[in-house]
Amino acid sequence: MISVISFGQKGAAQFATAFKSFESDAQFKHALISLYVVDSKTGKPVFDKNSELGLAPASCQKVITSAAAFDLLGKNYTYKTDIGYSGNIEGSSLQGNFYVKASGDPTLGSWRWENTKMDTVKQKIVAAMKAKNLKTMSGYFIIDDSSWSTQATPGGWTWDDMGNYYGAGARGFNWHENQYDLLLKPGKNVGDPVDILGTEPAMGAYMVNELKTGKAGSGDNSVIYLPEDGMIGHIRGTVPAAVNSFRISGSIPNASSMFISTMEMFFISNDIRLNDKSRSISVSLEPKRKMPADAKILLTLVSPTLDSINYWFLQKSVNLFGEALVKTIAYEKTGFGSTDSGVNIIKDFWAKNGIERSALHIIDGSGLSPANRVTSNALVTVMQYARNQNWFASFYNALPSQNNIKMKSGYIGGVRSYTGYIKSRSGAEYTFAFIINNYDGDPGPVREKMWKLLDILK
Repeated sequence: MISVISFGQKGAAQFATAFKSFESDAQFKHALISLYVVDSKTGKPVFDKNSELGLAPASCQKVITSAAAFDLLGKNYTYKTDIGYSGNIEGSSLQGNFYVKASGDPTLGSWRWENTKMDTVKQKIVAAMKAKNLKTMSGYFIIDDSSWSTQATPGGWTWDDMGNYYGAGARGFNWHENQYDLLLKPGKNVGDPVDILGTEPAMGAYMVNELKTGKAGSGDNSVIYLPEDGMIGHIRGTVPAAVNSFRISGSIPNASSMFISTMEMFFISNDIRLNDKSRSISVSLEPKRKMPADAKILLTLVSPTLDSINYWFLQKSVNLFGEALVKTIAYEKTGFGSTDSGVNIIKDFWAKNGIERSALHIIDGSGLSPANRVTSNALVTVMQYARNQNWFASFYNALPSQNNIKMKSGYIGGVRSYTGYIKSRSGAEYTFAFIINNYDGDPGPVREKMWKLLDILK
């Protein structure tokens, strides 16, 4: 049933007519469509089509995680990563282990903030060591992430996604957004093999290269297949001809191992010597070791605040940040960071704030899983809830501006979605959620048709 409550008789009739034309489009013959619009000021429904139908929301699900994190963690929440050691420093030699106490910080080594960049972090650690006149290390280099689940990616993520940069999961220790760039040299002609020139940052995994050269201007049509902790991956698909070099991005299979290798090389370049035991440790094969309670702290690395992290989470749809927030919520509330626990806490939070648990069949924090199911009514409830909170300005500022509308978008295979706020020329304000599943054909025209319908509300 479609219900339209007047936002002006003429406007209501125009919108209802436009929607009938929209849903009769051949591209949506076998699609499921949900659209819910309310008056932002009063909360009264303006238009309702299947608002209680659970659909895959793609990245629109991020607003559910974002708003919950603002309330459950606070806009000024920061991650704190301790760098320390056990034993004693005798002269200039550490007689003990070197530790990193992980906090789940998804910004360590990120290029988005000056204080989190890889070089900045490395230099801070070495400066703290030199302040103690530390020149040699005799023990292990250990990352303590024992308070977090060893499973980086949530259940339900697809094999086609997990090896690629947007499929980077979150662990207790994350580095460079768990992302690397693969440097490629395409051939001159369609079908030519593609050479792999290297990776940035350097990565130990071996890639079985099945890439071919595609048509000039065809863009990135590659897929990286590399599991968590994997050492051998496959890369398939095409990258375009007529360019001297091309970059694609993948997800780091084990950020702890990469970080230790990176730091060991940086130590050596700064005249800090390591014994064989330090250099040979493999984090993925070591049992979880905890930093001792009496460890001495050299340095504490503090992340940007949550409202700053959330800005990039929504603006650039960084899946890693969403998965880290879910686990962080679990860690802060239960003492252990896991996806399942974090998701349940988020569901409970929204159940207390007007959303039935059955309207949020979610299994991750970012919406990447095609198994997520959310109603457009639930999304609108989240967006309306956010409007009344003291952190709303941060939330609103983080929403991308698309088609002159402040809204979050979502896109995975067969799914297009939007949720946000519209200010009309007449002064009316609307909150909406718009989801389509199982459309036919290319996604570009779907986006244009959805935007054209939303334009009527302006």
